[in-house]
Amino acid sequence: MLAIDLAKETLFLAARTISIGTARANAMLAPLGLKVRSYSVLALACTADAPSQRELADFLCLAPSQIVALVDGLERRDLVERLNVPGDRRSNVIRATSSGKMLYTRASETVREAEDISLHELTAEERNQLRSLLQKTAFTPAV
Repeated sequence: MLAIDLAKETLFLAARTISIGTARANAMLAPLGLKVRSYSVLALACTADAPSQRELADFLCLAPSQIVALVDGLERRDLVERLNVPGDRRSNVIRATSSGKMLYTRASETVREAEDISLHELTAEERNQLRSLLQKTAFTPAV
């Protein structure tokens, strides 16, 4: 009976969907030496505006210590580099190296494949609607 009630709760359904999708994406990214979190850091490091470690933590809703560990791992593989921020020696921005950009291209295709598998029951219109709703809730400031 509890499972029936739980299966009606939006937050449970969202968490279960994320858990299943993340596990699938992690398995598919494993041959590239990435997981969803390290992929996310690499993806952001590939943007034109190299984010600071603080910005990565805020955007990904992770603790700064988690970001440090993720960046360390990517840096050891020569996928990203830390650059000092002029005028603020305590702050670094994270930028993808050319190797990181090449790996990101491959990894983003893998993530799209994982998404296609996870959302195969949804039409293109439903996927767009789901994405729109998730963007709306993910980036709305909490009250």
